[in-house]
Amino acid sequence: MTTTLAPAPPAAPAEKAALAPSGGLRRRLALRLLALAVLYLLWEVTARVMHNPTFIPSPGAVWDQLITTSTTHDGVRGYSGHLLIEHLGVSLRRIVIGSLIGIAGGLLIGVLLGTVGWLRVVAEPVITFVRALPPLAYFSLFIIWFGIDETPKLWLLSIAALPPVAVATAAAVHNAPTGLVEAARALGAGRWQSIRDVVLPHALPEIFTGIRLAVGVAYSSVVAAETINGVPGIGGMIRDAQRYSQTDVVVLGLFAIGLSGLLIDALLLTAENRLIPWRGRA
Repeated sequence: MTTTLAPAPPAAPAEKAALAPSGGLRRRLALRLLALAVLYLLWEVTARVMHNPTFIPSPGAVWDQLITTSTTHDGVRGYSGHLLIEHLGVSLRRIVIGSLIGIAGGLLIGVLLGTVGWLRVVAEPVITFVRALPPLAYFSLFIIWFGIDETPKLWLLSIAALPPVAVATAAAVHNAPTGLVEAARALGAGRWQSIRDVVLPHALPEIFTGIRLAVGVAYSSVVAAETINGVPGIGGMIRDAQRYSQTDVVVLGLFAIGLSGLLIDALLLTAENRLIPWRGRA
């Protein structure tokens, strides 16, 4: 009697799927590092060919400014008496406060626009009008009203952050599944209870997208907000360096804003994945 050994079964699809993310993550990381290396090389070559640090500063010059603005040299502390981390910290505080005010206002307005039909017809053009305005268009008005201290800067960032959240929230609430809302009503839920327990959970993914957009708009507006009396502040530092053609400081400030923006967006994306695990599921 002979015994026949059956061939080993192929790897289960689940096992292959479990192995795929690791390889995909390594590939994405390698591609990003390669792209950064290529961009660095292009920057270095262009700076050497141009021989004009006022037009394109070299990476080494920007690095030197990073060291200079982060330390005290010959009795001079950082840039304009403040370290780079202090400039960035003041700007981030303004962005956080302005974004929180704008997000809170956008959520309230968005829920009202999505649930009250006549209010949506009346107020939606106003929200669209404000969203179309560049920040500097109404910043001058805020300076006339509130002076040159912190108040106009926070108003600017708040107004800039409000429309993305309001539009996203209104659209998500308005498009909530009617069947689920009617089922909640049939079970005895009131109007606002249905909004709280059915409409808002369904709308949260789109609302979070609006929040990420709002923070991005606030980031892009911080330089405009700090053009007047903006030191300390990363936008004020950029504006001051631009007056004296210190291009390396300007580039350093742009890197500081961009990298901190990437970090905060990654934190928001992580919070979204944790708080809204049902996103993308039927």
